[in-house]
Amino acid sequence: MSIAELRRQLNLGKVSAKELVDEHLSRIKKVDTKLNAFLEITAEKALADAIRVDEARAAGCVLPPLAGIPIAIKDNLCTKGVTTTCSSRMLEHFVPPYESTVTERLWQSGAILIGKTNLDEFAMGSSTETSAFGSTLNPWDTSRVPGGSSGGSAAAVAAGECIAALGSDTGGSIRQPASFCGVVGLKPTYGRVSRWGLVAFASSLDQVGPFATSVADAAEILQVIAGSDSRDATSLKVPVPNYLASFDKPLSGLRVGLIKECFEQKGLSAQVKKSVLDAANLLQSLGVELIEISCPRFNDGIATYYVIAPSEASANLARYDGVKYGYRSDSAEDLSSMTTQTRTEGFGSEVKRRILIGTYALSAGYVDAYYKKAQKVRTLIRRDFESAFKKVDILLTPTAPTTAFSVGSHTADPVSMYLSDLLTIPVNLAGLPAISLPCGFDTSGLPIGVQLIGNVLDEPRLLQIAHQYEQSADVIANQPNGELIP
Repeated sequence: MSIAELRRQLNLGKVSAKELVDEHLSRIKKVDTKLNAFLEITAEKALADAIRVDEARAAGCVLPPLAGIPIAIKDNLCTKGVTTTCSSRMLEHFVPPYESTVTERLWQSGAILIGKTNLDEFAMGSSTETSAFGSTLNPWDTSRVPGGSSGGSAAAVAAGECIAALGSDTGGSIRQPASFCGVVGLKPTYGRVSRWGLVAFASSLDQVGPFATSVADAAEILQVIAGSDSRDATSLKVPVPNYLASFDKPLSGLRVGLIKECFEQKGLSAQVKKSVLDAANLLQSLGVELIEISCPRFNDGIATYYVIAPSEASANLARYDGVKYGYRSDSAEDLSSMTTQTRTEGFGSEVKRRILIGTYALSAGYVDAYYKKAQKVRTLIRRDFESAFKKVDILLTPTAPTTAFSVGSHTADPVSMYLSDLLTIPVNLAGLPAISLPCGFDTSGLPIGVQLIGNVLDEPRLLQIAHQYEQSADVIANQPNGELIP
């Protein structure tokens, strides 16, 4: 049931917020031992908040837009009084004394925290297998990964453990798991949503966004969390439009560009390619014009990202030294060895790998050869997008080269893991908005995602096209085979 319909039923008194919370807590209890989507379930807080919503409705108060809606939060977003671990031993017992801007806005809108979701440690990964607290599994097939780094949020929404969830996207960490789990995942324009209270991975790339089972629900969440924030220097000071207003406007006259480099990728599954091209043809039948577009530096995105992102991670994670907060090793005899031991014991192997890469790229003698050169290529990638948007309104690609891969299949080969974000990374480098939504299933019954990319702050048009495709395709309802975890 959509957020809009739940809101209508709550206002009419046909369902209570407590009933909604009870239903989702029951679902979590039933399936999460199989999935490990949640690191913490905030049942007591959720029920207390639900009762307050019901009391307000009974008293005749006008309910805010998300009143009573159970929402899960990726565990790298600070929640006051609720442990925020980033799935790392380094922050295993960290309880923030403040609320992130996005979660604060959700609670002000009446949404209810149902729990904190699992992720790759410090959001570094593409499968939710680097979590210090165990892997999350895919609800469509528990022998498969849910994607990452926001795999817990994607799996929780797909399995019906919450109505919607928040994730963060640094190189595809919302869109790729949305594709693998058959849900909608939206990465807004960089700066459209505040990053204050998001534990930083790569500050020039990170962006918070929603997971939902429909484009309309994702738009409802974005409506609440978007907007400028004086506490975030990168926050854009521009008005927030009504994201639902253009949903039903005709698509005729709009131009959708198919990035040819994306469809020529080595390793792109034939089933994924066919399903995504079928989605493009359906959009054409709805009135859009399809145009082939070239972004010549698109394939340089992954090499560029794996210089810039680790470099920023190296700087951001330097604060975890065992002095101010977080884990501290007790086995050291002096300050220097304490820092060394703390970081050795507190960080997992993937986080250490990226810190080492980033530290090397920023070191004297190499910063020009690697980091500065990567920033120049980033500019060229952005210019390719700018050129493309002079010819088309929206760009279309597969979200990921394949469907969800098997648990453990990429853990021994970091490069193969990194390549799963091949088609999403350039969007982050350019700071653009993009959405992944289901467009079909492979022969194993695993979901396939199509990615739509918009120009800067063009979320309204992006959501309009995505919504009309979703309504016409009705992919999940028409699945040929495959079944969600019962």
